[in-house]
Amino acid sequence: MEISLFFCFSIANGIADITELDLNEAEKRNSARNKNLKQILSPFKAETGTKTKIMAQVKSGDKVKVHYTGKLTSGELFDSSAGKEPLEFTVGGGQMIKGFDAAMPGMSVGEKKTINIPAAEAYGEKDPNAVIQFPMENVPADMKLEKGMQLTLSDPNGNPFPVTVTEVGEDVVVLDANHFLAGEELVFDIELVEIA
Repeated sequence: MEISLFFCFSIANGIADITELDLNEAEKRNSARNKNLKQILSPFKAETGTKTKIMAQVKSGDKVKVHYTGKLTSGELFDSSAGKEPLEFTVGGGQMIKGFDAAMPGMSVGEKKTINIPAAEAYGEKDPNAVIQFPMENVPADMKLEKGMQLTLSDPNGNPFPVTVTEVGEDVVVLDANHFLAGEELVFDIELVEIA
């Protein structure tokens, strides 16, 4: 019985010794590895003299500058900032169409992305009530109207709004007050230039 207990005790001590030895060895290895890592990184830090910097990401309320190219799904280009100053706006400030605004949070400076914006989050669907039949007798005699012309009318309060001539008849001219991109899905290539 004593031999058996002694044997068990010896085995238990052996396991404890081995475990302690393994832990000490692992600690030494980790220490050596960390030392090597510090040696590798220290010249870099000394040379650059900079601290590790986390890239800032856009959040609502940030003022940003972006370059963009806007296309229809057919590939037809309708707007671009190429060759111009980048577009500046406040994210979430209501200055941009909803889908464009929603694509900004989380972007970092230098990041590029392509987004598809459905009509509902762009300029809305076409409103048939925004199509106006305007009597030709109210058009100045010296004004020659042609399909595709852009005109500016005023509402009853004197506020101007743009319209497009879509049809010219003998008695009426048809004017469309919908935005020219209403009803269209839009594709934008965006590059974040700056977070102010």
